[in-house]
Amino acid sequence: MDERIERSRLLYERALFQGDAEALEAADLELDGVEADLALGRGRVIHGRFLWQRAEDPEQAHEDPHELVLFERAADLYRARGDVRGEAESLFWVGCCHQVIRRDNETAVPVLWRSLELATEADDPMTMSEALRHLGIAEHAAGRLEAARLHLEESMRLRREMGAWPGVAANLVGLTYIAAGQDRRDDALKLIEEASAIAEASGAHGLLRQIEEARAQL
Repeated sequence: MDERIERSRLLYERALFQGDAEALEAADLELDGVEADLALGRGRVIHGRFLWQRAEDPEQAHEDPHELVLFERAADLYRARGDVRGEAESLFWVGCCHQVIRRDNETAVPVLWRSLELATEADDPMTMSEALRHLGIAEHAAGRLEAARLHLEESMRLRREMGAWPGVAANLVGLTYIAAGQDRRDDALKLIEEASAIAEASGAHGLLRQIEEARAQL
């Protein structure tokens, strides 16, 4: 059993047997934390299923209406609890949903910036790297290649520091496309070879299709 659920039970008993009404409010906060974690986790699984479907058969990949609701609920609960780190991560996924599934960068970008701001405040490099990557994707889509490069390189720097090697490889693929768009073909070739080597070494075989697609376009 999650310790927070057990604490909520003990707080309920304190309210019941000791007449401590404030204990019920504390119990709610414990359960809000559980609910927030569960909503975030379920939303991630739904998003992962969309990405899998898109890779296998793009025509069968459709938005699950529960995904955005779950991420927004998690963000609200974390915010109410004063959990800046949790709110930052949830907002990243809200932005990601708008960008990746709804293809709406106009809505996604302000949310991603807010996620980055909160993740920086909470010293959460993983969420910072994710927000920066997707801000880079938005810049790339808008044709602002240099801004996109800077975002992806900063995201990659954070991922290297964390040892998040599949994430490094994914960013290298993005940087390959940017280099090609800037007519830096030699750089693009080096980037895609590094991406391939890292993906192989880290067991990120799911990235190999993306790597081969990028290499084929050089």
